[in-house]
Formats: sequence, C-alpha cells, structure tokens
Amino acid sequence: MSDLLRRRRAGRIASAGGFVRLLAHTDPVALVGILLSLTLSVTLDLTNAATGVESLLAGLMGTTISLLVDSLARAERRFHLRTLLEGPHWLVHAVPEVVTGSREAVERYPGTRVAEEARRRFERLRAETEQLRAGRVIRPGGDCQDLLGGTRECVRRLDAVTNVMPRASGELSWWRGEIGRHYWATNTEALARGVRITRVFLHAGLTDELTELVRAQRQAGVRVGLLPWGVVDASRHVNLTVWDGAACWEGRMSAHGEITENQFSLNAGDLARLTDVFEACVEAATFLD
Repeated sequence: MSDLLRRRRAGRIASAGGFVRLLAHTDPVALVGILLSLTLSVTLDLTNAATGVESLLAGLMGTTISLLVDSLARAERRFHLRTLLEGPHWLVHAVPEVVTGSREAVERYPGTRVAEEARRRFERLRAETEQLRAGRVIRPGGDCQDLLGGTRECVRRLDAVTNVMPRASGELSWWRGEIGRHYWATNTEALARGVRITRVFLHAGLTDELTELVRAQRQAGVRVGLLPWGVVDASRHVNLTVWDGAACWEGRMSAHGEITENQFSLNAGDLARLTDVFEACVEAATFLD
C-alpha cells in the first residue's frame, strides 16, 4: 500500500514538473492569449451572451490562435539560432557543447560551487568575446605573444614609444629580460626585411645604460628619438607599437613601471589614439640622425 502511495505521489510530482516545464517553454504571449480565451469562453457562457457551443468555439478559436502565435515565435527563435550558428566550423560545433555543458552543470548541481563557477566562467567567456568583437586581445603582463607576432608580420613600418621608468629591477630591465631580447630579435629580423622602425624613448634622464641601448639600436638601423619626461602630457607616457598603421599594441603599466597588461588591437579608435600619441612624441623628441 505504501509503495502504491509513493508511486502515485511521484506521478503527481512528475506531472506537476512537466506542467511547469511546459509553461517555462511556452511564449508569454501565448499563455496570456490562452488565459484570455478561456476567460472569454467562461464569461460568455455564464452571462448567457452566447450558447454553450458558441462559448466553447470562441474559447477554442482563441486558444488555437494563441498556440499558432507560440508556434511562430518558436520557429523565429530556431531560425535566429541557426543564423547565429552560421560561421567557422569550429564555432558551429563548439557552441552547442558549451551551452549544453554549462546547462547540465547548473541543473545537476544546483546551488553548489560547481553551478556558481559555471556561471562565472560563462560570464568571463561573454566578456572576453565582447573584447574580441571590439577587435582587442588582452593578455597578462608576462604574455607578449601578440607584440612578438605583430612585429614578425610587419611589412613596411613599425612605430613605437618606450616609456623608461626608474624601478628597483633597473629602468631597462624589460629590454634585458627574456621578452625584451626576443622582441629585439624580431626587430632586427624586421629591419632585414626592409621595415622602417622609428622608436621614441621617454626617459627621466640619460644614463649610461640607456645611452648604450640607444646607440645599439641606431647602429642596427632604428631611427631613435629621445624625449625627456615633462615635455609632453603625462597621458602620453605609454608603451606602444603600431604596425603598418593597421594594428597596434599597448602595454599597461603599474605605478612601478612594470607592464601588467598587454593589449593588441585592430580597433580603429585604439589605432587613432595611439597614432596620435606617437606623432606627438615624435614631434617633441630629439633625433640625432
């Protein structure tokens, strides 16, 4: 007897759950239309404004129209989804898996850290996708692959500003480090390809170390300018590279002069802003060539 009661109770719960899922997947306009149709049918019948058959037909007609609207709305959503999934094959195959995996994580482990982390990661993916949509790739300070890659792909002109700031590790520690050495190697390769490189060093004072770096770059063929701090506005004290006027890189710095973020961009607004900074620094800098 107890098993029978449990089965009946489970059946009622399942039916209620199915009804809730049905309501959740039904268009709100259709739900409102069905409720209005039923209300009209009952009202006509109770007020004797129509016969029972006519009231029933009015209710069925309204319900049919509401379900038709719901069907059209579903078809429109499916068409919109298919349109969104048009694109590279890797995107078409990956998006359903990402959405399905995120939904199952939330449904299987509701209210847990797993569900919360699924939401965070999906939000992070959305934010990073918006960056890409704007033409930007943002990476942490130690990841300079876009700076190196952009220099390797440069074919005509490389314009750059280097902000030399005194710091505990040494004002030119970036150039002496692994990333700086690789970057300079890509510069020399670009010079060998015939790329014209112009670099402005923003500095707080000429040191022996900076003088030697400038001499080495000039000998390699770089057009080097020197610009003391205070000559241009502080907003132009940046690290930047512009390749062929078509792509750019900006190194966001901490208060101690360490690069904490690398931003590669094809965004027209970013290109215009960094080109303006470069041209202002070139105009104010001193070139010895």
